[in-house]
Amino acid sequence: MGTPQFAATVLEHVLASDDVAVSAVYTQPDRPCGRGKKCLPGPVKMLALDAGLPIHQPETFKDPAEVARLAAYAPDVLLVAAYGMILPQAVLDIPRLMPLNVHASLLPAWRGAAPIERAIAAGDTLTGVTIMRMVAALDAGPMILQRVLAIGQNDTAGELRAELADLGGRLLTHTLKRLRTGGVPMVEQDPDKVTYARKIDKAEALVDWNRPAAEVHNLIRAMTPHPGAFFFWKPAPDREALRIIAHPGRVGCPLPPGARPGDILGLLECHLGVACADAVYFIPTVVPAGKRPMDAKAFSCGYLGKCDDDAMAVCGPPGTGGAV
Repeated sequence: MGTPQFAATVLEHVLASDDVAVSAVYTQPDRPCGRGKKCLPGPVKMLALDAGLPIHQPETFKDPAEVARLAAYAPDVLLVAAYGMILPQAVLDIPRLMPLNVHASLLPAWRGAAPIERAIAAGDTLTGVTIMRMVAALDAGPMILQRVLAIGQNDTAGELRAELADLGGRLLTHTLKRLRTGGVPMVEQDPDKVTYARKIDKAEALVDWNRPAAEVHNLIRAMTPHPGAFFFWKPAPDREALRIIAHPGRVGCPLPPGARPGDILGLLECHLGVACADAVYFIPTVVPAGKRPMDAKAFSCGYLGKCDDDAMAVCGPPGTGGAV
């Protein structure tokens, strides 16, 4: 049971295991996406189609007929990874052994829908994967296995998600082998250490330049590639503000005299420099609304009007840049 690429990667590991036979795949109904709003299958469905597996896409399990259809498979286990649907107790009671969930955090930290994004935004340096037995409460079941993964200072949510999916698939197949040969340990979660990773609201991706540059860096990484951290820039007093997506860069030099948070300072070391509360943040590439990605030089020339020789001269070896 799963829907996005994270779950598809986990399913790939399960399908590659000689000890497991997948009877069916459950995934979210196809959703409209893109400008044409066409309903497209998700990554798990695409993988299941290629593997020739039965596919079911119920809207909910409130219909007893849906519960009965699942029960007819008589599964030993239910394997759940980023399914996107709350499973009622009637479903959790179906497998002969237990329902297992692959969660992308070190539980009890970051229960909920967006553990990867929340961990990065919070500046965490460690995350991991937890295999747990599911109960009828949000990510609250007893833990079976955990593995730790370091979060690099420049890791984005997309990059970390891919690593955790691969780790989760390997850990799940290992759990299934142990379950097959005699059982698994289970440890209850410490309720005093629970934190929650609520679903990302697109409005949260708006960069607050009044924050320290390190926090801005964490936010941009957490929102990359989706939904994309953004800010607004007004090119002239009489023009509408332009929405710009920022790609992750790095914390740069100290603030120049007179700079205020949100000021676009121009080219600094071949990056677009924007003033934060305590330092300048260096952005390598941006995506203006309705446009393709462009590097800092192109943005400076096309939007800031800074494309003469003096402006380009500030792009030198690290440490040699100055404000434009």
